[in-house]
Amino acid sequence: MNFPERLAADAALCEARLMHALDGRADQPVTHAMRYALRGGKRLRGFLVLEGARMLGVAEERALSAAAAIEALHAYSLVHDDLPCMDDDDLRRGQPTVHRKWDEATAVLAGDALQTLAFELLCDPVLGTADVRMELVAGLARASGIDGMVLGQALDIAAETADRPLTLEEITALQAGKTGALIGFAAQAGAVITGADPGPLRRYAAALGLAFQIADDILDVTGDSATLGKRAQKDAAAGKATFVSLLGLDAAWSRARALVAEAEAALSPYGVRAANLRAAARFVIERES
Repeated sequence: MNFPERLAADAALCEARLMHALDGRADQPVTHAMRYALRGGKRLRGFLVLEGARMLGVAEERALSAAAAIEALHAYSLVHDDLPCMDDDDLRRGQPTVHRKWDEATAVLAGDALQTLAFELLCDPVLGTADVRMELVAGLARASGIDGMVLGQALDIAAETADRPLTLEEITALQAGKTGALIGFAAQAGAVITGADPGPLRRYAAALGLAFQIADDILDVTGDSATLGKRAQKDAAAGKATFVSLLGLDAAWSRARALVAEAEAALSPYGVRAANLRAAARFVIERES
Protein backbone atom coordinates (compact mmCIF):
# COMPACT_ATOMS: atom_id res chain seq x y z
CA MET A 1 0.00 0.00 0.00
CA ASN A 2 1.10 3.57 -0.58
CA PHE A 3 1.07 6.02 2.31
CA PRO A 4 -2.47 7.50 1.93
CA GLU A 5 -3.95 4.01 1.63
CA ARG A 6 -1.91 2.74 4.56
CA LEU A 7 -2.88 5.70 6.76
CA ALA A 8 -6.59 5.20 5.98
CA ALA A 9 -6.39 1.44 6.55
CA ASP A 10 -4.60 1.86 9.86
CA ALA A 11 -7.12 4.50 10.97
CA ALA A 12 -9.90 1.99 10.32
CA LEU A 13 -8.03 -0.73 12.24
CA CYS A 14 -7.51 1.57 15.23
CA GLU A 15 -11.11 2.70 15.30
CA ALA A 16 -12.41 -0.87 15.11
CA ARG A 17 -10.12 -1.93 17.98
CA LEU A 18 -11.21 1.02 20.09
CA MET A 19 -14.90 0.42 19.50
CA HIS A 20 -14.43 -3.26 20.28
CA ALA A 21 -12.74 -2.28 23.55
CA LEU A 22 -15.88 -0.37 24.52
CA ASP A 23 -18.30 -3.18 23.61
CA GLY A 24 -20.36 -4.30 26.56
CA ARG A 25 -19.45 -1.31 28.72
CA ALA A 26 -22.04 0.54 30.80
CA ASP A 27 -24.77 2.20 28.74
CA GLN A 28 -24.10 5.65 30.19
CA PRO A 29 -23.64 9.14 28.73
CA VAL A 30 -19.93 9.02 29.60
CA THR A 31 -19.51 5.85 27.50
CA HIS A 32 -21.30 7.46 24.57
CA ALA A 33 -19.07 10.51 24.98
CA MET A 34 -15.99 8.26 24.87
CA ARG A 35 -17.10 6.70 21.58
CA TYR A 36 -17.85 10.16 20.19
CA ALA A 37 -14.41 11.45 21.15
CA LEU A 38 -12.70 8.45 19.54
CA ARG A 39 -14.30 8.85 16.12
CA GLY A 40 -12.53 10.58 13.26
CA GLY A 41 -9.10 12.11 13.01
CA LYS A 42 -6.08 11.11 10.99
CA ARG A 43 -4.85 8.50 13.50
CA LEU A 44 -1.26 9.44 12.71
CA ARG A 45 -0.03 8.23 16.10
CA GLY A 46 -1.68 4.86 15.65
CA PHE A 47 -0.21 4.64 12.18
CA LEU A 48 3.26 5.29 13.57
CA VAL A 49 2.89 2.39 15.99
CA LEU A 50 1.65 -0.01 13.33
CA GLU A 51 4.04 1.03 10.56
CA GLY A 52 7.05 1.05 12.87
CA ALA A 53 6.13 -2.46 13.98
CA ARG A 54 5.60 -3.69 10.42
CA MET A 55 8.93 -2.24 9.38
CA LEU A 56 10.59 -4.27 12.15
CA GLY A 57 8.80 -7.48 11.16
CA VAL A 58 5.90 -7.41 13.63
CA ALA A 59 2.43 -8.33 12.35
CA GLU A 60 -0.01 -5.45 12.74
CA GLU A 61 -2.36 -7.68 14.77
CA ARG A 62 0.30 -7.92 17.47
CA ALA A 63 0.83 -4.16 17.65
CA LEU A 64 -2.79 -3.07 17.25
CA SER A 65 -3.61 -2.72 20.94
CA ALA A 66 -0.63 -0.36 21.37
CA ALA A 67 -1.82 1.69 18.39
CA ALA A 68 -5.32 1.89 19.88
CA ALA A 69 -3.85 2.83 23.26
CA ILE A 70 -2.02 5.88 21.92
CA GLU A 71 -5.17 6.99 20.10
CA ALA A 72 -7.24 6.64 23.28
CA LEU A 73 -4.66 8.67 25.18
CA HIS A 74 -4.57 11.31 22.46
CA ALA A 75 -8.38 11.52 22.42
CA TYR A 76 -8.41 12.07 26.19
CA SER A 77 -5.93 14.91 25.80
CA LEU A 78 -8.11 16.60 23.18
CA VAL A 79 -11.27 16.30 25.26
CA HIS A 80 -9.58 17.95 28.24
CA ASP A 81 -7.71 20.50 26.10
CA ASP A 82 -11.03 21.72 24.69
CA LEU A 83 -12.55 22.41 28.13
CA PRO A 84 -13.35 26.00 29.15
CA CYS A 85 -10.63 25.90 31.84
CA MET A 86 -8.04 25.19 29.15
CA ASP A 87 -8.44 26.19 25.49
CA ASP A 88 -12.24 26.64 25.62
CA ASP A 89 -13.00 25.29 22.14
CA ASP A 90 -16.41 24.60 20.63
CA LEU A 91 -15.26 22.59 17.60
CA ARG A 92 -13.12 19.46 17.22
CA ARG A 93 -12.77 17.33 14.07
CA GLY A 94 -15.61 19.34 12.54
CA GLN A 95 -18.05 18.46 15.34
CA PRO A 96 -19.06 20.07 18.64
CA THR A 97 -16.54 19.37 21.38
CA VAL A 98 -17.53 16.81 24.01
CA HIS A 99 -18.34 19.37 26.70
CA ARG A 100 -20.58 21.24 24.25
CA LYS A 101 -22.44 18.11 23.10
CA TRP A 102 -22.86 16.87 26.69
CA ASP A 103 -21.54 18.96 29.59
CA GLU A 104 -18.26 19.70 31.33
CA ALA A 105 -18.56 16.97 33.94
CA THR A 106 -19.23 14.32 31.29
CA ALA A 107 -16.26 15.58 29.28
CA VAL A 108 -13.93 15.37 32.28
CA LEU A 109 -15.08 11.84 33.08
CA ALA A 110 -14.90 10.72 29.45
CA GLY A 111 -11.35 12.02 29.23
CA ASP A 112 -10.41 10.28 32.47
CA ALA A 113 -11.90 7.01 31.21
CA LEU A 114 -10.12 7.28 27.85
CA GLN A 115 -6.82 7.72 29.67
CA THR A 116 -7.36 4.62 31.76
CA LEU A 117 -8.56 2.70 28.69
CA ALA A 118 -5.20 3.40 27.07
CA PHE A 119 -3.34 1.61 29.84
CA GLU A 120 -5.85 -1.22 29.86
CA LEU A 121 -5.14 -1.75 26.16
CA LEU A 122 -1.40 -1.89 26.82
CA CYS A 123 -2.01 -4.87 29.12
CA ASP A 124 -3.21 -6.98 26.17
CA PRO A 125 -1.11 -10.20 26.25
CA VAL A 126 -0.85 -10.19 22.44
CA LEU A 127 1.65 -7.34 22.73
CA GLY A 128 4.28 -9.65 24.21
CA THR A 129 5.77 -10.67 27.51
CA ALA A 130 4.95 -9.02 30.80
CA ASP A 131 8.25 -7.13 30.57
CA VAL A 132 7.36 -5.76 27.13
CA ARG A 133 3.92 -4.67 28.30
CA MET A 134 5.38 -3.06 31.41
CA GLU A 135 7.86 -1.13 29.27
CA LEU A 136 5.03 0.08 27.02
CA VAL A 137 2.94 1.14 30.03
CA ALA A 138 5.88 2.97 31.59
CA GLY A 139 6.75 4.61 28.27
CA LEU A 140 3.23 5.92 27.72
CA ALA A 141 3.01 7.11 31.33
CA ARG A 142 6.23 9.11 30.91
CA ALA A 143 5.17 10.51 27.54
CA SER A 144 1.74 11.58 28.76
CA GLY A 145 2.56 12.74 32.29
CA ILE A 146 4.47 15.48 34.05
CA ASP A 147 7.65 14.79 32.08
CA GLY A 148 5.80 14.90 28.75
CA MET A 149 2.40 16.01 27.51
CA VAL A 150 1.04 17.32 30.82
CA LEU A 151 4.16 19.42 31.35
CA GLY A 152 3.80 20.83 27.83
CA GLN A 153 0.15 21.67 28.49
CA ALA A 154 1.02 23.32 31.79
CA LEU A 155 3.73 25.44 30.16
CA ASP A 156 1.30 26.39 27.39
CA ILE A 157 -1.32 27.57 29.88
CA ALA A 158 1.25 29.47 31.92
CA ALA A 159 2.47 31.24 28.78
CA GLU A 160 -0.96 32.83 28.28
CA THR A 161 -0.53 34.95 31.41
CA ALA A 162 3.25 35.40 31.35
CA ASP A 163 4.65 38.93 31.39
CA ARG A 164 6.67 38.28 28.21
CA PRO A 165 6.33 36.12 25.09
CA LEU A 166 8.12 32.78 25.10
CA THR A 167 11.44 32.51 23.30
CA LEU A 168 11.98 30.12 20.43
CA GLU A 169 13.91 27.80 22.74
CA GLU A 170 11.07 27.83 25.27
CA ILE A 171 8.43 27.12 22.64
CA THR A 172 10.52 24.24 21.29
CA ALA A 173 10.77 22.73 24.78
CA LEU A 174 7.05 23.26 25.40
CA GLN A 175 6.05 21.53 22.18
CA ALA A 176 8.50 18.67 22.75
CA GLY A 177 6.22 17.80 25.64
CA LYS A 178 2.79 18.86 24.43
CA THR A 179 3.01 17.31 20.95
CA GLY A 180 6.32 15.53 20.59
CA ALA A 181 6.17 13.17 23.57
CA LEU A 182 3.21 11.12 22.34
CA ILE A 183 4.60 11.04 18.81
CA GLY A 184 7.87 9.80 20.28
CA PHE A 185 6.13 6.97 22.13
CA ALA A 186 4.18 6.00 19.01
CA ALA A 187 7.22 5.90 16.75
CA GLN A 188 9.26 3.79 19.19
CA ALA A 189 6.55 1.33 20.26
CA GLY A 190 7.43 -1.15 17.51
CA ALA A 191 11.04 -1.21 18.70
CA VAL A 192 9.88 -1.87 22.26
CA ILE A 193 7.72 -4.79 21.11
CA THR A 194 10.57 -6.35 19.14
CA GLY A 195 13.45 -5.43 21.44
CA ALA A 196 15.13 -3.50 18.58
CA ASP A 197 17.36 -0.45 19.03
CA PRO A 198 14.95 2.52 19.33
CA GLY A 199 17.64 5.13 18.58
CA PRO A 200 16.89 5.82 14.89
CA LEU A 201 13.14 5.94 15.54
CA ARG A 202 13.69 8.24 18.52
CA ARG A 203 15.60 10.68 16.31
CA TYR A 204 12.93 10.37 13.61
CA ALA A 205 10.18 11.11 16.11
CA ALA A 206 11.93 14.14 17.60
CA ALA A 207 12.17 15.82 14.19
CA LEU A 208 8.70 14.66 13.15
CA GLY A 209 7.01 15.97 16.30
CA LEU A 210 8.52 19.42 15.96
CA ALA A 211 7.70 19.59 12.24
CA PHE A 212 4.12 18.59 13.09
CA GLN A 213 3.76 21.45 15.57
CA ILE A 214 5.29 24.03 13.25
CA ALA A 215 2.83 22.90 10.59
CA ASP A 216 0.00 23.29 13.14
CA ASP A 217 1.14 26.85 13.85
CA ILE A 218 1.21 27.59 10.13
CA LEU A 219 -2.26 26.11 9.63
CA ASP A 220 -3.60 28.18 12.52
CA VAL A 221 -2.57 31.28 10.56
CA THR A 222 -3.32 30.18 6.99
CA GLY A 223 -6.23 27.76 7.43
CA ASP A 224 -9.93 28.20 8.06
CA SER A 225 -12.16 26.56 10.63
CA ALA A 226 -14.17 24.57 8.08
CA THR A 227 -11.05 22.90 6.67
CA LEU A 228 -9.25 22.52 9.98
CA GLY A 229 -12.26 21.11 11.81
CA LYS A 230 -11.41 23.37 14.76
CA ARG A 231 -11.21 27.09 15.49
CA ALA A 232 -8.61 28.88 13.37
CA GLN A 233 -6.41 31.84 14.38
CA LYS A 234 -6.94 30.96 18.05
CA ASP A 235 -3.25 31.33 18.97
CA ALA A 236 -3.09 34.90 17.71
CA ALA A 237 -6.36 35.71 19.47
CA ALA A 238 -4.91 34.39 22.72
CA GLY A 239 -1.70 36.35 22.21
CA LYS A 240 0.44 33.21 22.19
CA ALA A 241 3.95 33.20 20.82
CA THR A 242 4.25 30.52 18.14
CA PHE A 243 6.86 29.38 15.63
CA VAL A 244 5.17 31.61 13.06
CA SER A 245 5.00 34.69 15.28
CA LEU A 246 8.69 34.33 16.19
CA LEU A 247 10.15 33.15 12.88
CA GLY A 248 7.72 34.53 10.34
CA LEU A 249 5.75 32.38 7.91
CA ASP A 250 8.51 31.77 5.35
CA ALA A 251 11.15 30.91 7.94
CA ALA A 252 8.70 28.62 9.74
CA TRP A 253 8.11 26.75 6.48
CA SER A 254 11.86 26.45 5.94
CA ARG A 255 12.36 25.09 9.44
CA ALA A 256 9.56 22.56 8.99
CA ARG A 257 11.05 21.33 5.69
CA ALA A 258 14.50 21.01 7.29
CA LEU A 259 13.00 18.93 10.10
CA VAL A 260 11.32 16.63 7.61
CA ALA A 261 14.70 16.10 5.96
CA GLU A 262 16.15 15.26 9.40
CA ALA A 263 13.36 12.78 10.05
CA GLU A 264 13.89 11.07 6.70
CA ALA A 265 17.64 10.90 7.25
CA ALA A 266 17.15 9.23 10.64
CA LEU A 267 15.43 6.33 8.86
CA SER A 268 18.44 5.51 6.67
CA PRO A 269 19.26 2.27 8.60
CA TYR A 270 15.95 0.80 7.45
CA GLY A 271 16.30 1.47 3.71
CA VAL A 272 13.21 0.93 1.58
CA ARG A 273 11.31 -0.62 4.49
CA ALA A 274 10.84 2.90 5.89
CA ALA A 275 9.15 4.31 2.77
CA ASN A 276 5.81 4.91 4.48
CA LEU A 277 7.42 6.49 7.54
CA ARG A 278 9.31 8.87 5.24
CA ALA A 279 6.01 9.67 3.52
CA ALA A 280 4.47 10.34 6.94
CA ALA A 281 7.16 12.94 7.63
CA ARG A 282 6.33 14.72 4.39
CA PHE A 283 2.61 14.43 5.14
CA VAL A 284 2.82 16.35 8.42
CA ILE A 285 3.78 19.56 6.63
CA GLU A 286 1.59 18.98 3.54
CA ARG A 287 -1.69 18.31 5.35
CA GLU A 288 -4.55 20.80 5.39
CA SER A 289 -5.89 19.98 8.85
